[in-house]
Amino acid sequence: MNKLNSLALAISVGLAGAALSTPVLAAGEAKNVIFFLGDGMGPVTTTATRVKYVGEEGSLAMDTLRYAARIKTFSKDGQTTDSAPSMAAYMTGVKTRNETLGLDGTTVAVSPGTDATTGVPSSVDKCPTTGNGSASTTLLELAIAKGKATGAVTTARLTHATPAATYAHTCHRNAEYEIARQAVPGGTGYNAALGNGVTVLLGGISQYWRPYNATTTPRGRPDGRDLVAELQAKGYTAVNDLASLNAAPVAATTKLIGLFDQAAAEGHMSYELDRDATKEPSLAQMATKAVDVLSKNTNGFFLMVEGGRIDHALHGTNAARALADTKAFDDAIQAVIDKVKTFDPDLTNTLIVVTADHDHGMAFNGYGKRGTDILGPNISYATGVASKDVNGVTYGNLVFANGSNRVDVRVDVDPTVMAGKNYLQEVAIRRGSPGSETHGGGDVKLHAEGAGAKTFKGTLDNTKVFGLVKAAAGY
Repeated sequence: MNKLNSLALAISVGLAGAALSTPVLAAGEAKNVIFFLGDGMGPVTTTATRVKYVGEEGSLAMDTLRYAARIKTFSKDGQTTDSAPSMAAYMTGVKTRNETLGLDGTTVAVSPGTDATTGVPSSVDKCPTTGNGSASTTLLELAIAKGKATGAVTTARLTHATPAATYAHTCHRNAEYEIARQAVPGGTGYNAALGNGVTVLLGGISQYWRPYNATTTPRGRPDGRDLVAELQAKGYTAVNDLASLNAAPVAATTKLIGLFDQAAAEGHMSYELDRDATKEPSLAQMATKAVDVLSKNTNGFFLMVEGGRIDHALHGTNAARALADTKAFDDAIQAVIDKVKTFDPDLTNTLIVVTADHDHGMAFNGYGKRGTDILGPNISYATGVASKDVNGVTYGNLVFANGSNRVDVRVDVDPTVMAGKNYLQEVAIRRGSPGSETHGGGDVKLHAEGAGAKTFKGTLDNTKVFGLVKAAAGY
């Protein structure tokens, strides 16, 4: 019996035993759980987004949620975590090493290898079948075991660390070919704890779901499997653009696989500033569609919604795109809350949690004047003119600890260029090409509303969030 089948059996046996002593669910318990994750969305990112889009005194949707906590994000082996162990901590309550995903704390990361025949990198899973940890149960798996509908929605690849942490288990987050097959009911490598499958999967397309073809899919699956076709054979409706998403059914029997390929960004969806709104759905549109489908289950549902590209823009020290994607994430929060209130007006039966997996090294820079563009040059609150460094050169309101744009000789930057969507903020430490900026190790914020939300308070380790959600939902 493999690790995933053992996990499914453990969940089944545990629930069967608990059924003998578990009391009737209390009124107000979270029948539905919606877990929002802004990837890399640290406090500076949310504050800068607020300043940019609603002003210093304004409020984002997440700001209006009444309960809050401060979350520690370190991993088992790192002061600064990567997304895999951090999201897995939320989903399983287990502290694990960087790069590992959904296994226990004894697991050591083992990188996937290259297929010898096709040359496709990271396509050969090298996780030992024994002796390197075991699967940890996720909130999504617990929801399935309770007969609930489930969903994972993201603007990143569906096999990326955050969505994968809800439904997959692997010793390395880069084993995305392995991660994808774990989502396909009945197929080789399927995660049996998912029962008949995750109800709704929406996100970026990538080679991990399609068979290898040297001409059209040079990095497709070397095993030749078409996982989208396999999902369709199991009753899934496949969608790939806004029109097909809107046209998809929302019946109690609906299952959706949405892989959106409008962007050529390593399989991720477009940044919000680049999205063609006539073809590619927004995060809000995907998330509300997911709620339309999942809410048909009378037992309730678990839904994870990720603003996945916030992190990617921050890695590139591209503040304009990072803030725009944070605002799009916040818009999705508001849209989902509005949707849920059509059937649960006071959120009596629905828990909303909004948080981030880790911080980034972006900081406010200088004493800026209120009302000026946070993406532009720093304007002194005292003088009303551009602030200057010791050499008389202007500088921006936002700066990063490290990344690509460290100039040897600083010069004035045109304010219009600095505020544009392609500008990369300056950094203190040069690390390499754009995208090389690292995560930050600072605490992140958590906001909560609805059934069970009042338990989220104080400073919490990320692993403790799992227990609070689990208790609120009665899993």
